[in-house]
Amino acid sequence: MKMPILAAIASVLGLAPVLSPIGGLHAAELKVLAGGSLTSVLNELGPQFERASGHKLVIYFDSTPNLIKLATSGDPFDLGVVPADVFRDAAARARFAPGPTIDIAHVGYGVAVRAGAPKPDVGTPDAFKKTLLDAKSITFLPASAAGAYILKVFERLGIGEAMKAKTIVQTAPAQIPQAVARGDAELGIFVVNVLTAPGVELAGPFPAELQQELVFAAGIAADTREAAAAGAFIDYLTTPAAASVIKARGMNPG
Repeated sequence: MKMPILAAIASVLGLAPVLSPIGGLHAAELKVLAGGSLTSVLNELGPQFERASGHKLVIYFDSTPNLIKLATSGDPFDLGVVPADVFRDAAARARFAPGPTIDIAHVGYGVAVRAGAPKPDVGTPDAFKKTLLDAKSITFLPASAAGAYILKVFERLGIGEAMKAKTIVQTAPAQIPQAVARGDAELGIFVVNVLTAPGVELAGPFPAELQQELVFAAGIAADTREAAAAGAFIDYLTTPAAASVIKARGMNPG
């Protein structure tokens, strides 16, 4: 049986184990660093956890480069639910408690069009390449873990330079489907849960040969004073109820 993160972190940090992750804890205010693509998930699960636990969450959503800056700034925080790339940065990883992180959700990449528009063929690498080259404009968020992978796919297809001239850069995930819905960009390219939004339709996922999943993992800050409450929130994110919300928001739990 897998040890709950709360018990594991309590052991690492020398804290007394807490048998009930949610009940029996003093009310804490938790500063949470979170990936921007988790906004809809955590905006739903956060209030549920607050009602169940009595704790308060203050969540800072941002892209991977900015999350690394926040984690390494020296400003206090209690936990992160962030793209795994944040933990691959040595300086950022050092701000979290030692031991394994906990995978919370993962999601693949796709292409979206304006609702009602013809859906282009993205089923094979060649078809996907042609669709990208034929598009008048595309939009995504380059300054993010997802954006970095999309740029790698463009390079792999040999169209990196061609895509630069077509790209409308966004600064937050939610702006991608909004731009497509307004008609500002022909194609939105990002993780599929972000592209599941009003005014747009998913043309399809990346071809299997180019597909990869973006993993969001959770870890507790090394110097938090609220390790028990932070662990309780992470445990909550791995419950069946949380998994149902994650699935409903277009992601896969774990």
